[in-house]
Amino acid sequence: MYEPIISITPPPGCNLNGAGGKLFMLAPRWDKATYVSRDDGAAAFSYLSTLTYSSKTGAPEKAVAEHIKMAYSSPGATKPVNPAKKIPGQSASNPLDRLFRDADRRKKNRSEAIKVCEKYWGKKYSQNSKYQCDEFPFATTYQGAAQSLSEPTAPKQNNFSAMPLVTAENRDAGILLGQFMTKNRIIDAKDDGFIVQIK
Repeated sequence: MYEPIISITPPPGCNLNGAGGKLFMLAPRWDKATYVSRDDGAAAFSYLSTLTYSSKTGAPEKAVAEHIKMAYSSPGATKPVNPAKKIPGQSASNPLDRLFRDADRRKKNRSEAIKVCEKYWGKKYSQNSKYQCDEFPFATTYQGAAQSLSEPTAPKQNNFSAMPLVTAENRDAGILLGQFMTKNRIIDAKDDGFIVQIK
């Protein structure tokens, strides 16, 4: 991160009014994350990015958007059962963080979600790959289904939602997620969060 401090000295015969203070500057971040792009590195402004999914008819990610909307509005009605769920990703105070480098943890996230799909919809929930087990928060985030297994201080288990969705729609939403992370240069870190909004 780079954040300059600027001071202003008025020319002779002039005075500055006001209390003074630091000028606001949105600090840029430089990185060389090759999994974001293959360039020599780039700068990105450090602000909380918002992934927007559409739940409107015809949107390729509609099914996933509706799943996330339900997870946000009625978390206790989602699977696995946990009436005290507080699913992250809705606000700046509780964002999602990209998980890229730890492939084993991403696999654990998916594995925990699949266990839920099998428990509530049966071992053959996929119906020969017609459906995939969709999970939110995404398996590619630190807040995924296995968070409590990887972080002792994380919220207790079952602070996520999983359900079978049509494979094509689940994949389309995944493509949009990948494009969002590349465009906004989201890096693997707990200090480069993003939120998800449903329209």
